[in-house]
Amino acid sequence: MTTKLRQRRDKAIDRLLELAPQILVGSASETYRTCGNKNCRCHGEGPKHGPHMYVSYKGEHGRTTGYYVPVALQQQVRDGLAAWKDLHELLKELAQLNKDIMHAERPKKVRRKRA
Repeated sequence: MTTKLRQRRDKAIDRLLELAPQILVGSASETYRTCGNKNCRCHGEGPKHGPHMYVSYKGEHGRTTGYYVPVALQQQVRDGLAAWKDLHELLKELAQLNKDIMHAERPKKVRRKRA
């Protein structure tokens, strides 16, 4: 029983190592903005500029912060954020597997006969 559990855990650890290089924390959003040119269409009835991708996350001291993502990096950032979600699920699975292995390997109680 523990052999199969250990094999599943090893696979989960391998997956964790695959995810690690691309993990990014936060959530992505897209915004449309007006520019600094008062004569631009975005200040009137025309469409605003965008979409512009931003990532927000809890920074130092629990304050929300974020950063702009250039178009060329947007897919890489999406993949990194998805890897973060996958990592959370994987860590839950690893914790459960470790618990199951510990439970399966615990010493069995020996019943003593009463005299």
